[in-house]
Amino acid sequence: MSTKRQNPETIALHGGDYRSDPTTKAVAVPIYRTTSYLFDSTEHAANLFGLKEFGNIYTRIMNPTNDVLEKRLAALDGGLASLTVSSGQTASTFAILNVAQAGDKLLVLQIFMVELFHCLLIH
Repeated sequence: MSTKRQNPETIALHGGDYRSDPTTKAVAVPIYRTTSYLFDSTEHAANLFGLKEFGNIYTRIMNPTNDVLEKRLAALDGGLASLTVSSGQTASTFAILNVAQAGDKLLVLQIFMVELFHCLLIH
């Protein structure tokens, strides 16, 4: 879907490639509250885990609801793809791991450590 001439509101609601549920024809994105998926066969499972075939393996790796969200976020920002994670700490870790290499040093302000410690005490 081209996003060049669309308003951000339209992209947020209709961006990406999701159009409707193939079974129910509902246009609202379903929320998949599952942790695992059925494999057609052991060969199908091997192909999914071997990344020879695209599909859902485990909800922490890939979830159809998250897939729609990620594609719409990418469309809003004009990107090729996006990634959603379950916490801010995970997002921070991914951001650092994306740019850091083995042997790099990380400078962290004291306020960051105080806030992290405070979060750990609360939870």
